[in-house]
Amino acid sequence: MATKPNSEYSEGSIRVLKGLEPVKQRPGMYTRTDNPAHIIQEVLDNAADEALAGHGKKIKVTVHADGSITVEDDGRGIPFGMHPTENAPVIELVFTQLHAGGKFDKGKGGAYSFSGGLHGVGVSVTNALALRLEATTYREGQVARLVFAGGDVIEPLVVRPAAEGDRKSGTTVRVWPDGQYFESLTWPMALLEHLLRSKAVLMPGVTVTLVQEKTKETQTWVYKGGLRDYLTQTLPSDPVIPLFEGESFADAQNDSFAEGEGAAWCVAFTEDGQPVRESYVNLIPTSAGGTHEAGLRDGLFTAVKSFVDLHSLLPKGVKLLPDDVFARASFVLSTKVLDPQFQGQIKERLNSRDAVRLVSGFVRPALELWLNQNVEYGKKLAEIAIKAAQSRQKAGQKVEKRKGSGVAVLPGKLTDCESRDISENEVFLVEGDSAGGSAKMGRNKESQAILPLRGKVLNTWEVDRDRLFANNEIHDIAVAIGVDPHGPNDSPDLSGLRYGKICILSDADVDGSHIQVLLLTLFFKHFPKLIDTGHVFVARPPLFRVDAPARGKKPASKSYALDEGELTAILDKLRKEGVREGAWTISRFKGLGEMNAEQLWDTTLNPDTRRLLPVHLGGLSALETSELMTKLMGKGEAGARRELMELHGDSVDLDV
Repeated sequence: MATKPNSEYSEGSIRVLKGLEPVKQRPGMYTRTDNPAHIIQEVLDNAADEALAGHGKKIKVTVHADGSITVEDDGRGIPFGMHPTENAPVIELVFTQLHAGGKFDKGKGGAYSFSGGLHGVGVSVTNALALRLEATTYREGQVARLVFAGGDVIEPLVVRPAAEGDRKSGTTVRVWPDGQYFESLTWPMALLEHLLRSKAVLMPGVTVTLVQEKTKETQTWVYKGGLRDYLTQTLPSDPVIPLFEGESFADAQNDSFAEGEGAAWCVAFTEDGQPVRESYVNLIPTSAGGTHEAGLRDGLFTAVKSFVDLHSLLPKGVKLLPDDVFARASFVLSTKVLDPQFQGQIKERLNSRDAVRLVSGFVRPALELWLNQNVEYGKKLAEIAIKAAQSRQKAGQKVEKRKGSGVAVLPGKLTDCESRDISENEVFLVEGDSAGGSAKMGRNKESQAILPLRGKVLNTWEVDRDRLFANNEIHDIAVAIGVDPHGPNDSPDLSGLRYGKICILSDADVDGSHIQVLLLTLFFKHFPKLIDTGHVFVARPPLFRVDAPARGKKPASKSYALDEGELTAILDKLRKEGVREGAWTISRFKGLGEMNAEQLWDTTLNPDTRRLLPVHLGGLSALETSELMTKLMGKGEAGARRELMELHGDSVDLDV
């Protein structure tokens, strides 16, 4: 008798992970697992948040001989009374419940108006991945202590009166990381030192100490000069002009941002060495940068461009781009954002779109004023940027690639990317020069290339392969991507392929759709292996933008909709949020050329927020697809097209 396989899917198959189980099952979703540095950073960030809120002046980290680590601060201490609804001491909830913390309470009166913590999973992740965690809090003349193992309470909360010698307020957390969750339990001391030193830099007047029990070494950092001292000590070479530094924060009358939001920055320009670039959001280091760095870049560029135009410094034929100004810039940027949106729990990259406008809006006028007060420095900075632009343009004209036994010069209008890793590289075939200009300014220079196309591309369905290169646009596309035209049964050499993603980017209207079809025809007919191997994509720019006014503590916002359906959903959401009917503004993009570089990046180029559709043949065979394409694109197929439209015309969405 055959046994029934045990694969029944029923109500009992659904498992609910409770408490800290999700962290233990998938630790990599919540922290880095190469070493335990990040789980200690979560504890350290809480201590720094106390100092940031003005309640602490000292942070001490001790690396013990037994491999554990202690973080002490003199902040307010974690409350240890019973929670009003959860029937457990607050300090226990903080260490055992995901999404429990004091940092969700933003705005005036909140315990932490500005903090790096937002997700509320920080120290609970530390606790989940620790063999043992001891937490002691000092506040209101009392000392409370409890101990956990693997995230569970093993020594319940004990509260005693503060004795002589106890701190008046603060928190002490000692952690023993669990080796089963980490590749190594060795503390990366260089990383810890850098992290602690940067906390001292970003909080002038706060003393940060690191003690190593094994070596009996103690290091203490306290900076009064803040960002300037830090950047000066770490620059690779002497700056060519004095450091540009400043800070600016929104006041209560600011219409766009919450009170206290803003940035402090220090920027140096050097001619040699690798630039030093460090950015922070609410004291959290953002090693992968993000929208606040993009704001600094935009502010620097706009101010320098304005200075160059004012003094007529730009030589004929030279065009300045943001990277020409930014290439030799070293900086330390400390941003305050009320409600930061990070990419991932480890917070390496800031994704808050408004941060671009926030930082740029404060940096640009400050630098414009500084440059015009120091014209000689301004001219020196302009000289560096113009030299970079000239080098870039010269290199762009002479870029060559090997193709078989000969050499093919890349198209002059191709704005190439710096990387040669095709798994990262993308080329955007962009409709029109104006959209191409925005795309060049908004792209990621490292991995995104732009090839603007003029007018409608040739319908190549009935063009012989040996006549393809008579058309300049198609010649440029073929040379740029590095693959020769071929047929469906050929075995083309794909080793010269220069981009892992070839993205068609056209307007979201009828003409844009026509250009999409013509380019897809080109790839299906003459580059079919690129479709087969998954290298061809279609970008979906939005058709609408919705600008909504500020509501309550929430600042004014903008949203993008791909079509009428998404527009309706956005308006429904605004109504639910209490926005008055008609208080919003709806803009319809007539084309990509109407978008500025920031909008094009946000909606269409940024891998985190864009819509990019892979092109494949769906359920049809290559022969069936070819027959269908002949009816659609063939010159003598008007009758077949009419029949097709009569049969299937009602299933097509039209935008007339």
